[in-house]
This record gives sequence, structure tokens and C-alpha cells, in this order.
Amino acid sequence: MTHNATVPNPKMPTLCPTQSALRQALRGRGVIGFVPTMGNLHDGHIQLMRMARERADCVVASVFVNRLQFAPHEDFDRYPRTLARDCELMATAGVDYVFCPTETELYPEPQTCLVDPGPLATLHEGEFRTGFFRGVATVVSKLFHIVSPDFAIFGKKDYQQLQVIRHMVRQLAMPIEIVAAETARAEDGLALSSRNGYLSPSERAEAPRLYRLLSTLAAQLQSGHHELWQLETDAMATLAAHGWRPDYVRIRRQSDLQPATEACQDLVILSAAHLGSTRLIDNLEVQRPAR
Repeated sequence: MTHNATVPNPKMPTLCPTQSALRQALRGRGVIGFVPTMGNLHDGHIQLMRMARERADCVVASVFVNRLQFAPHEDFDRYPRTLARDCELMATAGVDYVFCPTETELYPEPQTCLVDPGPLATLHEGEFRTGFFRGVATVVSKLFHIVSPDFAIFGKKDYQQLQVIRHMVRQLAMPIEIVAAETARAEDGLALSSRNGYLSPSERAEAPRLYRLLSTLAAQLQSGHHELWQLETDAMATLAAHGWRPDYVRIRRQSDLQPATEACQDLVILSAAHLGSTRLIDNLEVQRPAR
């Protein structure tokens, strides 16, 4: 069953704060599409939900700020909780049910059984956010078991997270299709993120530089530039010269995020950098010509 992406007469989604309430609501509802979130929604989230609406009989979104994926020094306590506003936005996307558990509901006892995503989780973001992907994989696995969706949609903005979840689903034989959505961007190119709200006005004006830099790198790769290390080094220097504190800019294979060989054409440029007190990530897929 398919539906129009627009919802002419939106109605508020039904809140399901418990696992039992959600499971009961989903009985016999046909094809279930799922969009997991931490709330504080933006247009990128709504784009994912509209994609789900196009191909599902029933659309479920979750809103849960997952403590397991935050390091002690990160922004768990100040991460915005905006459930009422989020539900209004989800109504416009045709979401049927919102799973919005408390920590006690989702983790009724200490979560000592954790999902280890393997070596992929130690690269790139994993180098700077120890345990992050273990926390993501654990909560997503738990949500998948509760919702039992036919498919789940994730944005490419969190590129490594998408690959970790694909790997987990494949390795654990979960009967769930993982659908990737293109990164939603503001008119000036900045990737939409809930954390963009932390940026000051001057930082927000500077923030699009990251995407412009990735676009320049992509053009250089497509024009035949093969000195990948030099491109990465120059990009890091450019960010630093404009007041950023870059963690990494790396050109890798799309398939496994490992260093690219000369013959590899399907690449992704991964980046993470601090602007003021805000850490921004972005990426760009690129196909370079055969050599």
C-alpha cells in the first residue's frame, strides 16, 4: 500500500510510551515503516518520515535520547527535549504512532547486554567518540525488536552510523530493510542537524564552509586528483585557518570506510570539526573516473 507524501488533513500521532502499548497498536497494521530519532526534529527528520509514508501502511517514529551513546562530557543533559513540537511536525508527515519511552521503560535494568558493532565502529567517529556506536547499535537493535518494522529509514548525514546499522542487520539476520535517505540541507548547504541550534549567529554564517569544502574536494577527485592524503591535509588546514578545530577530513571507500585503492571509484569524503562549542559532521559521496 502506498500513500501520498503530503497529508491534506493531518492528525496528531498516537503516543505510545510503553512497549506493550506500541505492540498492541501495531497488530495487523500491514507494512510498518520506522524512523528512529532522538527528537528535537528538523526538516531532515520529516523528510525521512514522508519517505516512510509513501511506502508503508503504518509509520512509526521513536523519540528517545539514548544515554548509552553519549560520553560523560557530551551534551546528554542539555540535548533539547521538544516532544509536543515534534508531534506537531510528525502530524504533517503522516506519522501514525510515536514510541516515546522513558529511560526506565526502555532500560528497566542496567543494560549489560550490549551490541558490539565490530571493527567498523572503531574508525573515524569511533576514534573520537569511544563507545558511541556500541550505544547506537544497542538501542537500535532494541527498538527494532520492539517495533518489528518491515523497513527503517536513516539519513546519509550520519554516514558511518548508517553503515554500522546495515552491518548489524546483515550480520544478525534481522528481517528489516535499511533505506538510506539523502542528506537534507539548508539553502546554503549546511547539513540539517538538531545540534545546529547550538551555533551562534556568526558560527551559523561560517558553518556552510564545511559543505563547500567537501564539494571542492569532490570536484578535485572527479577531475582526476589522486593524491588523497594531500587533499585531506589541505582541507584540514583550510578549516583550521578559518577558526575550526577539525577532527578529521578523510576520503574513503563507500563500502567499508577503509582507505581507497587507486582502482576504487565509489568514494565518500567524511568530516568532523568543531566550530565554537559545536561539533559538526558531514560527508559527500563521489564517483571518481576510472584510472
